[in-house]
Amino acid sequence: MVKGVVGEETQLKLAEDRLSQSTLPAQVGLVIGKLSSTLDRGFVFDLIPTPQNDAGEAVCFLNETSSKDGKKKTSKSKSQPSDSLSLVIDQEWVAEHARQVSRMLLGGIKVIGIYVWASDSSFKNSTVALYQTVSGVAREAPFMGTDGGERLIIHICYSPRRWTCRSCMVASNTVTSTSLRPCDIKMGKVLNSLQTFKCTYNFSLGLPICNEGAPNAPTLSDILRQGILNHAKELRSAKAILDGNLVVDDEPCTTDGLHEVELLLPFLNDTSAKASNQKDVVGLLVFNGSLSSFAYLNLKEPISEAISEIKGDIIRSLQSRLDIICDEADEDQVAADNIGKEASNGKPVSRLVLHSLRKTCSLSFPRRVFLPWLAGTFIGDYLQSSETLEVRSCDLRRQTYAV
Repeated sequence: MVKGVVGEETQLKLAEDRLSQSTLPAQVGLVIGKLSSTLDRGFVFDLIPTPQNDAGEAVCFLNETSSKDGKKKTSKSKSQPSDSLSLVIDQEWVAEHARQVSRMLLGGIKVIGIYVWASDSSFKNSTVALYQTVSGVAREAPFMGTDGGERLIIHICYSPRRWTCRSCMVASNTVTSTSLRPCDIKMGKVLNSLQTFKCTYNFSLGLPICNEGAPNAPTLSDILRQGILNHAKELRSAKAILDGNLVVDDEPCTTDGLHEVELLLPFLNDTSAKASNQKDVVGLLVFNGSLSSFAYLNLKEPISEAISEIKGDIIRSLQSRLDIICDEADEDQVAADNIGKEASNGKPVSRLVLHSLRKTCSLSFPRRVFLPWLAGTFIGDYLQSSETLEVRSCDLRRQTYAV
C-alpha cells in the first residue's frame, strides 16, 4: 500500500487558493495522478472539481441534523461550524465525472481518488459517504491489469487550514474506523521529473462471425468488445523495443527526451481467429487501424512500468472509442454515411446483428487528438468521423480547462 504521497506543488497551491477564495462550505472533486506499487508512493498531479449536475445543483453540500424539530437543514455557508455537520455527496455524478475524465487521460496518469474541501468535523462525520464515493470512482475509472483497489481521499481542511491524506481499499464491502488509513502527504516537484514514452501501434484483427443458430446472437458491439478483450491478453505478452533496443532488463530509463516504443506481438498468435469451428463461421469482421499512445513515468520507476502503461493506454483507447460509438448510438440513429444505409437497416451500432448483413460495410472509430495539459504532458479526446478539429476545438478547450 501507498506509504506516502507527493503532490505537484504548483497545481495544489493553485487549487488551495481557488478554494480559499470561494465561499463554498464544501466541494468534492477528482485526484489525478499515479499510484506506484514499485515505489510504494502516490503522486498527485492535479485536483479537478466535479461540476454541477444536470439540474445545476452542487454535488457536495453540508447537512445538519441537530435542529430541534429533528429535520435536516442544509448549511449554505462555511461560517456556521457545527460538530453535527456531515457531507452529502451525489456519488453517481462524481463517478460519472471520473468515467469521462479517465477517458481523456493517457498512460501513467489516472483518476486515483477524490478530494474534499470541508471542515474537520464534517469530514470525520462522513466516513461512509466518502468511502462509497471513492468506491464508485474506482468502479467507473478502474486501473488496467492488476488493480489492488487502493485509492486516495485528500482532505483540505479550511478550519484550521491543513492538508491530510487517507488511503483506502475499495474492494472491501464493509466500512470501519480503519477503512481510511492515514498516509503522509507533502508538496514537491512531480510533473517536471516525468519521462515521456510514445508508441505508434498498428493492429489487424480478424474476428469470426458465427452462424445465428446459437441463442443470443452477438451484436457488432459485442464482437468488437470481445475482440478487444482477447487482444488485450495477447498484448500483455508482447515484447518491446525502446529507442531501437530490445527491452531485456527492468532498470529505470536514465536518458532524457522523448522515448519511442515499438511493440512486437508473438507471430501468428491471433487467438480470436481460433475461437470457433470453421463450419460455424459465416463471415469475418476485420478490425484494423493505427493509433498513437503516450505514457508518463517517474524517473525511479523501471522501464517495464512504462511498457505496461503503454499497453494499457492502447486497450483503454480502443475501449473508449467503442464506448463513444455505443453511447451515441443509444441516443441517436447512426448516420447513414457512417456504416451505410443498407447495412444498418436503421439500427444503432450497439444493436446491429451482423448475421443479417449480406454486403460489405465499414465502421470508422473516432480519431484520437492530443492537447497540451501540464508541464509538457498531454491529454486526449476523440473526434467522430463527422466532426472536424475546428468545430471541436472550442469544446476541447473547455474540457482541457476542466481536466
